[in-house]
Amino acid sequence: MSRVWLAILLLAVGGVAGAAGRVVSLAPSLSEIVVELGSADLLVGVLDAGERPDELKNLPSVGRYGQLDIERLLSLQPDLLLLWPGSVSPAQRDQLQRLGIPTYVAEPHSLEQLTAQIEAIAAQLGRPERGIAWASDLRERLAALRQRYRRDEPLRVFYQVWDRPLYTVGGGQIISDALAVCGARNVFADLTLPAPQVSLEAVLQRNPEVIVASERAQLDAWKAWPNVAAVAQGQLRWVTDKGLERPSGQMVEAVARLCEVIAPDR
Repeated sequence: MSRVWLAILLLAVGGVAGAAGRVVSLAPSLSEIVVELGSADLLVGVLDAGERPDELKNLPSVGRYGQLDIERLLSLQPDLLLLWPGSVSPAQRDQLQRLGIPTYVAEPHSLEQLTAQIEAIAAQLGRPERGIAWASDLRERLAALRQRYRRDEPLRVFYQVWDRPLYTVGGGQIISDALAVCGARNVFADLTLPAPQVSLEAVLQRNPEVIVASERAQLDAWKAWPNVAAVAQGQLRWVTDKGLERPSGQMVEAVARLCEVIAPDR
């Protein structure tokens, strides 16, 4: 037996022994992972931030993004919290820590970290075999995408989060890794902030071959700069898929759609 599978087996055994029965999810992406693992029955409350999956429509709310209702959360008597740090204020994160409720913190910076966290969450829920199977499927899909879109010289891509002012994603943000799967390189991968503000001059200097935005209208302004490679080559692309913003299992298919937009020739 390999060391990897031995580690997974030990994690599985430990996860079942201390399996959670009353779970509160403090991020939509984490709620989605629980649903993907077929474990929505263990959720007793969720933090609201956008539309819920159908399986969670009637669950109690413990607040909204950045505004956690601690009293409501405690009334649900959870034995496990699933936490994405950005969904709760620093002060409330400290408060949760003092309460002593077992907490699993998930903030994946790469797709490999995401699949590992899916396995870990499944173990916390006492259903490790589901996590192993789901993560394995996701890794196979990612490997196929990497093979299909691999390039000797990655495409230089500017991923535009917003246009006024200009925001993008840094190298430690999971979308930057998604670009790499598609045979591309984030032109601002050297920046450490997850969503840094950048100047027009900085974008022009890095001369991206493709510019991606969430809305077509946001791309029109780039036509004023015909010397930018992306403009000269007609590579102004828009992606309306919000799945890239939710690091759960569904993100892998969102990455596949991103690849089709960036490199339709593949």
